[in-house]
Amino acid sequence: MKGLLKYLSPFAPDQSGAVSVLYELGGIIVICDAGGCTGNICGFDEPRWFTKKSALFSAGLRDMDAILGRDDRLIDKLKDAAEHLDARFIALIGTPVPAVIATDFRALRRMTEKRCGLPVLTVSCTGTRLYDQGAEEAYLELFRTFAKKEVTRDEQTVGVIGAIPLDVSHVNAAPIIRDTLNAQGYSRVYCYGMGGTGLDEVERAGSAVKNLVLSPAGIRAARYLQETFGTPYETAYPLLKAEQKEQLQGLAGKKVLVVHQQVAANEIRKEIPGEIVCGTWFMQHPELKEPQDVTFEREEEFVSFVEHGAFDAIVGDKRLRRALRDFSGVYIEIPHFAVSGEYEDDIR
Repeated sequence: MKGLLKYLSPFAPDQSGAVSVLYELGGIIVICDAGGCTGNICGFDEPRWFTKKSALFSAGLRDMDAILGRDDRLIDKLKDAAEHLDARFIALIGTPVPAVIATDFRALRRMTEKRCGLPVLTVSCTGTRLYDQGAEEAYLELFRTFAKKEVTRDEQTVGVIGAIPLDVSHVNAAPIIRDTLNAQGYSRVYCYGMGGTGLDEVERAGSAVKNLVLSPAGIRAARYLQETFGTPYETAYPLLKAEQKEQLQGLAGKKVLVVHQQVAANEIRKEIPGEIVCGTWFMQHPELKEPQDVTFEREEEFVSFVEHGAFDAIVGDKRLRRALRDFSGVYIEIPHFAVSGEYEDDIR
C-alpha cells in the first residue's frame, strides 16, 4: 500500500519546507490552517523555533471559514498583525484545507497587498507533497518577488541556495559555509534564509558572481537567477565533517547504498572509492543522477531494494535503519532532519 509506514516516521511535508525558506527573512508567515499544521511545523519540522524568533502564525480557520471562503476575516487579522509588527512582507502558505476548497491564492494576494500595504508571497502547498517541493516553490517565489533587476555584478559575492535545516540537518550551518567560501576568495556570502542573510541580500541576489546550490530544492531558483541575471550555479555540499569523511573512505571497495537528499548523497559518493548507488525519497534531478541511482516511494520498495541489492554498507539517517531489520552490513549514520527530526549538534 502506497504511503503505509510500518517502521519509518512520516517525512516533513511541503508547507514545512516553504516555512523553512522564509523563517529568518523578517516577514509575517501565515499557515492557512486550523492550527494543526502550524503545530507540527513549530514542534517538529522547524528546529529554529526554539532558538530564533519569527512572526509565524496559524490562520485559525474554522469549519465555516473554510466552507464559505471567508477570506475577509483572514485579511482583517493580517492587517492588524501588520500594524503591530515591523514586517517587510507577508507570506501565505497553503495546507490541505485551502487545497481541498481550491483557494485562489492570486486573488488573496492582491486583496492582502491592497489592505495591508506590504508585498505578499503565496506558496500553494497541499500538505500531500514532501518538504523539498514546498521549499522549491518558496525559493522561486522569493527571488521572483524581491530580486532587483538593477544590480551590478560583484566578483566577491556568492549566493548559497538550499541551506535550510531540513536539508543540511543543522541550525548553525551558515558560519561553516561562509568560512569555506571565504577561504576560496569570496568575501561576501549570501546564505539565503539562514544565519543572518535577510531580505536586503535577496534583493541583491543578481550581484552574485555565482550561486552554490546545496540541495535539489534550490535548483529551480538557481536556474531562474541564471536566466534573469546570467548567474551560473553549481551544486555542492561542503558540510561533511572530517570524521564522517574518514568513515566513508573506510568503505573503499565495498558496494554502498547512500540515502539522502540528492546533492548531499552525491557529495558522499565522492568520498567513497567503489561501487556506489545513491537513493532518495525526495527530488532527483536528471543532470545530477547516475544511471544506477534510484528514487523510493514506498517503505516496502526501500526494504526490498536493500534485500536484493547485496550491499556491504549503507549510509543514511539512523531512522531508516529501523526498516532494515535483516541488514547485517556496515551502517554509517549521517542525519537528514526531514527524515528523523534529528540534527547535528556539532557540524565542525
